[in-house]
Amino acid sequence: MFRTALRNVLAHKARLLMTVLAVMLGVAFVSGTLVFTDTLSHAFRSQSAKSYDDVAVAVTSLGNEYDPAETHPGVSQKTLDEIRGLDGVAAAYGRVDGFAGVADPNGKLIGAGWSNKGSNFDPGKDGKDSAYTFTDGEGPLKADEIALDKDSAAKGEYKVGDRVRVATNGPVKEYTLSGIFTTKDGAVNAGGSLVLFDTAVAQEQYLKPGWYRNVTVTAAPGTDDAKLLDAVEPLLPENAEAKTGQAVADEQAEEIEQGLGALKQVLLGFAGIALFVGVFLISNTFSMLVAQRTRELALMRAVGASRRQITRSVLLEAGVVGAIASAVGFVLGVGLALGLRSGMAAFEMKIPAGPLVVTPTPVIAALAVGVLITMFAAWLPGRRAAKIPPVAAMNSVHAVATTKSLVVRNSIGAFVTAVGAVVIVWGAGMGGDGGRLRIAAGAFFALIGVIILIPLLSRPVIALIRPILTGPFGVAGKLAGQNAVRNPRRTGATASALAIGLTLVTGLSVLGVTVGKALDKMATDNIKADYMVSMANGGDLDRSAVTALEKVKGATAVSPQQAVQFELKKPGTGEKIFMAGSAVKAGDIERVLKVDVVQGSADSLANGQIAVAEKTAKKRGWKVGTALPVTFADEKQATLTIGAIYKDSEFLSPTLLDTKVVNEHETKPSIRQVFVKMAGGQSEANEKALLGALGENPAIRLMDHQDIRDEFGGTINMMLNILYGLLAMALIIAVLGVVNTLAMSVFERQQEIGMLRAIGLDRRRVKRMVRLEAVVISLFGALIGIGLGVFLGWAIGETLKAALTGYALVLPWDRIAIFLVLAGLVGVLASLWPARSAAKLNMLNAIKTE
Repeated sequence: MFRTALRNVLAHKARLLMTVLAVMLGVAFVSGTLVFTDTLSHAFRSQSAKSYDDVAVAVTSLGNEYDPAETHPGVSQKTLDEIRGLDGVAAAYGRVDGFAGVADPNGKLIGAGWSNKGSNFDPGKDGKDSAYTFTDGEGPLKADEIALDKDSAAKGEYKVGDRVRVATNGPVKEYTLSGIFTTKDGAVNAGGSLVLFDTAVAQEQYLKPGWYRNVTVTAAPGTDDAKLLDAVEPLLPENAEAKTGQAVADEQAEEIEQGLGALKQVLLGFAGIALFVGVFLISNTFSMLVAQRTRELALMRAVGASRRQITRSVLLEAGVVGAIASAVGFVLGVGLALGLRSGMAAFEMKIPAGPLVVTPTPVIAALAVGVLITMFAAWLPGRRAAKIPPVAAMNSVHAVATTKSLVVRNSIGAFVTAVGAVVIVWGAGMGGDGGRLRIAAGAFFALIGVIILIPLLSRPVIALIRPILTGPFGVAGKLAGQNAVRNPRRTGATASALAIGLTLVTGLSVLGVTVGKALDKMATDNIKADYMVSMANGGDLDRSAVTALEKVKGATAVSPQQAVQFELKKPGTGEKIFMAGSAVKAGDIERVLKVDVVQGSADSLANGQIAVAEKTAKKRGWKVGTALPVTFADEKQATLTIGAIYKDSEFLSPTLLDTKVVNEHETKPSIRQVFVKMAGGQSEANEKALLGALGENPAIRLMDHQDIRDEFGGTINMMLNILYGLLAMALIIAVLGVVNTLAMSVFERQQEIGMLRAIGLDRRRVKRMVRLEAVVISLFGALIGIGLGVFLGWAIGETLKAALTGYALVLPWDRIAIFLVLAGLVGVLASLWPARSAAKLNMLNAIKTE
């Protein structure tokens, strides 16, 4: 039986090659994902370990950025000096850090905003800072000097002595470049930029003069890290903690592992989809191969082979195919891991240098997944073949399904589909994360149920398509429609692969377009401003930016969105309630954002009163005129009267106060956005005036209406495009399935095709018949997938309604039309080889074939 299995593998090379390709793609994704994430993890772990190679103890401040009410914002200079005086301490370096961006020759920010970092140069007695190795020049020792990391200096084409414009949260300033360095800093080696300032300058910008955020301690030779830690800890203030360098490196490594876990799960999810689709192709292939060998298997049964041996023979054949596919897929997966690693550079995500890591896990996973999936898919065809009685098999080339088996199959399929649909609708009505989990479970059952039912669905659905074929394509079209439903099981199994892929693609498209439209409408309806100003790193703007914008000629309204928090005491109980709000400019806020007041007047903000969102007011039982005793961040108390109640909006906080009220209690405000209304609206001149007022700051983003819409909806579109690319693998496997089905169909119909040729059907129309058959099967799968995808997209969207004002289902008809066209194209491409084979058949040889 083993020799028979090997012979059968070699006898059907072309057909099994397609099975190998299907398994290979899924295995490549699994092994590639594991190798890629292992390589990333090893690279970042190594980088993290290198960063703390020389660090015996790392001190981290738990304090917030400078706040007048905070006595200890970090580690003081006095504490640092005390640490330096301990026995066993070779050196101790104080660190402060924050955002700092450098412009390239075109004035654009080097880096992605979130990866731009500033810190301080803290030289020891030898004039060196152990964290940095200078390749040119030296560290900054004056207030107007900076140093740059090597990669950023190269991108900006800067040399020692050049004047460099540096952007922090405040105005842009020019510094002299004193040196260029390399570092083990993980952020820099991951593609970020690093600007080093003199310590006093960095403290002024990021914290408070004389204070540090972190301290790194290096030990003298022979000093134990744990003992040094015990000596450092008593010197630290309450808001700081110390750990050994090794402990910090281990923690960072664990955080990296957790961070990469989400990426691994997403990629493995798509690998699972590819393998799920591949199961149908593999099962279909082995069903066809078994059908071709029905008489052969029957003869083996007649000469003594048992049912178990027949099943084992098919499974052994599948195991050989799976092993070959796994080996090739693993090699391809390693190549995919290399490609993913290189591709991350396109997103400005540089991976630290390191070797490609191939552990036993991806090797074992590749073999296990490939072999087990193939054998699982081949088990049912093998079992079916073994159950055929020898006499019946010798008298019929095809095993006709019994009425009982069809009834059982359709009943099970209808039940599973109904259960899935009910669970999906239940989840849609529930909403939230719980609802989405139920929808996911229901989608699984619905998809399985539809796949079971798909042979039954093939006749009515294809009957709808058939009239389109018979008109313009005549006899060839009519024959193609009939051939497509000749073997519903095989047609259904082939269409299933395409249906699964298009279910996912359509569902994501419906959801993405609908949410994107809702966000777009939300931004359009609520933002009256012409421009929105924010930091590229998502951080806070300096108050000077608001002042500069207010002075721009033509600026008719300027209002910040300044985050503010305060305390309230619950009447009767004295319980503290923490409230969040925004400080805005009274009089201007209604001109840059939609403030739909339902009680009172927004003009009351100018009188020092507070405005409250409708839901918050209803929850607390507040009305216009209610007095609220509040305590601000500086512990000062005040009584604020509610002067207006407005409708809730995604662009407005639960409470609004005038900036004049809040700024009395805050020295360093948290300003995330500033909205600006300009005379004449959006124009190149107005944009130039605003950028000029901001000092051509590369770290500040000036967004017009389209940019604002892209800010909210652009991420969704980018994610959809990535998902489309990943799901293309499922469609590739579907193409292979159509090729297999058509090849088998041509093999079975050799006599018929020969007869058609003999009575006048020329080669051109034979090719057309096979191509149209492929198109019909592909469109059948596409229609099923699109229908199910729209249903799932609607269901998931229903769970988001509460969070998105103005949400309404949008069907992307243009994309659906593209999917149908692509499905037809899939059919045409898949039919090239089978159609050519059919047209080349010798009619006389075909007619006499038994």
